[in-house]
Amino acid sequence: QVQLVESGGGSVQAGGSLRLSCVASRNIFRFDAVDWYRQAPGKQRELVATMLNGGATNYADSVRGRFIISGDYAQNTVYLQMNSLKPEDTAIYYCHASKVINVEGARADHWGQGTQVIVSS
Repeated sequence: QVQLVESGGGSVQAGGSLRLSCVASRNIFRFDAVDWYRQAPGKQRELVATMLNGGATNYADSVRGRFIISGDYAQNTVYLQMNSLKPEDTAIYYCHASKVINVEGARADHWGQGTQVIVSS
């Protein structure tokens, strides 16, 4: 069973920065993609940033230019550097890893427990 453990959340004032970490129980090379999602109170979970196997990245429009996703393969860790934080970034942030497991395209999905980020104005 794959485990993903997030850390780095906390409270910060608008304009500040935080770095979230997601440590995987297996080499992140084994996944097709590792993502960060977030869920604000009363809202649906949304995709924030994706890092594909090979290093390509993609971002939600709301965070592009402010957040950076990166990986340390030696440490089995994926990071989310969050800069210029806004109150609307307040949410629980979840790490997610996925891999296609058969020729039909079935996928194994793994989630962390989440880490809270609070941005005050």
